[in-house]
Amino acid sequence: MIAFRDVDDADPALLHSPIVRAIEKTFAYIAEHGGIALTPSKAFKRSFVHWAAAQFEWPGYSEADLFAVNKVLNEMDFGPLMDLHDMMIALKIGRHYKGKFKLTRSGQSLVGHPGRLFGIITPFYLFEVDHLRFSRRGARPLGNWDIFLNVLNVEAEKGATGGDIRRALYGEPDNNRFFDETLSSLYVQVLRPLCWTGLLHENRSDGLSRTERSMFTKTPLWRTALRLATDGKLRPRTLH
Repeated sequence: MIAFRDVDDADPALLHSPIVRAIEKTFAYIAEHGGIALTPSKAFKRSFVHWAAAQFEWPGYSEADLFAVNKVLNEMDFGPLMDLHDMMIALKIGRHYKGKFKLTRSGQSLVGHPGRLFGIITPFYLFEVDHLRFSRRGARPLGNWDIFLNVLNVEAEKGATGGDIRRALYGEPDNNRFFDETLSSLYVQVLRPLCWTGLLHENRSDGLSRTERSMFTKTPLWRTALRLATDGKLRPRTLH
């Protein structure tokens, strides 16, 4: 069982969380505009999606990144925003009402409380959300969150590349394959969600081997929020 510590609302480590930052900005937008206008299919309207692209400053999904491949933005063009929308509905933070997305009483109680928000959103996002829905490949990495977090607790202490983490968990990749499906699955389902919650930071690399060469480090939020079996212990054994 992964144990999360409570994070104080005033803890500056929360600034490392893209999810918390984005939801807090969404709360402020709702307060100013009386809700978020919805399309007939109950997606966020383009006006809000464009606003979110500019305001969220989401890693890998900046306004420039998104408009480089889209002339206009619908919610489905901004994957992290779709995740936030779905999570806020699932956690009853918000609801659809008369053509708008509005906060519930539970959601209103989280306004101004980023630490409590992080404690609710993060376990749900890591352990319950289907991170494969934006992936073209359906393979799941061998292991579970207890293994992933405890291995990363040691490997990423001073920073580790995606390739380092892949080898720590599964050994060397097959050099005869152009595409490392294991590393891709590990990134989509483990490393990227941890970055988006703010527990890891990715120093992104460029090119075809970006994930392999990108450097991952634990943020102050990792040390603040997580209690793990490998805290202060020896390096875990690998899975291969």
